[in-house]
Amino acid sequence: MKIVVIGGTGLIGSKVVKILRERGHDVLAAAPNTGVNTITREGLAAAMDRTDVVVDVANAPVWDDKAVFEFFETSGRNLLAAEAAAGVRHHIALSIVGSDRLPDNGYFRAKVAQENLVKASGLPYTILRATQFFEFVGGIAQSATVDGEVRLSPALFQPIASDDVAAALADVALAAPINGTIEVAGPEAMPLDEVARRFLRATNDSRKVVPDVHARYFGALLDDRSLTPGNNPRLGAIRFGDWVGQQARL
Repeated sequence: MKIVVIGGTGLIGSKVVKILRERGHDVLAAAPNTGVNTITREGLAAAMDRTDVVVDVANAPVWDDKAVFEFFETSGRNLLAAEAAAGVRHHIALSIVGSDRLPDNGYFRAKVAQENLVKASGLPYTILRATQFFEFVGGIAQSATVDGEVRLSPALFQPIASDDVAAALADVALAAPINGTIEVAGPEAMPLDEVARRFLRATNDSRKVVPDVHARYFGALLDDRSLTPGNNPRLGAIRFGDWVGQQARL
């Protein structure tokens, strides 16, 4: 099959491209730095030519709420229109577990809007919602740092390795569209503050992590259901303890 990975040079996209190429498929890593831009539409029609499957893992280059929303709306509309014109048979979008439960988070609102575009497009699709990546824990801790202390909610958190997300996306790309949503999460849930504490300890960061039930997660208050999957998610194989141990050795 010809498979186009939108955002194919990023953290997840590059891993998906590698897996699918190793499985013998013709894979295009599509991104602005490879000549395919879903905002300006540069190279988009050519990329879709004779394409069977599109995996969209593009990420907004900015974090401002309005700009993020406009990115996913514009990118999504342009991409889905190009796919429809080319007769693409399966659209796969990477989204976030809990995105519909945290409307106070602007990025999550934008991902819900992206999902709605996919559902309304008429194209066969699968949405894969993943929990937060292990690789983001350092950034989460930084965002919650005030006067040298990291204040984070003790709500349950079930992060996943990016390698496991990429493996799940590759499997979805080679399966039939379900016209629905699948969830993928890490193999274990633990309090968010404890995840950050373990990461900082492993990376020799002396900041103190303070549990705070009122601490906001990028604008949103959390409970134990906010960032954890529903029933019967696909679970990753890599445990946080093993991953964070590798970071300590780097």
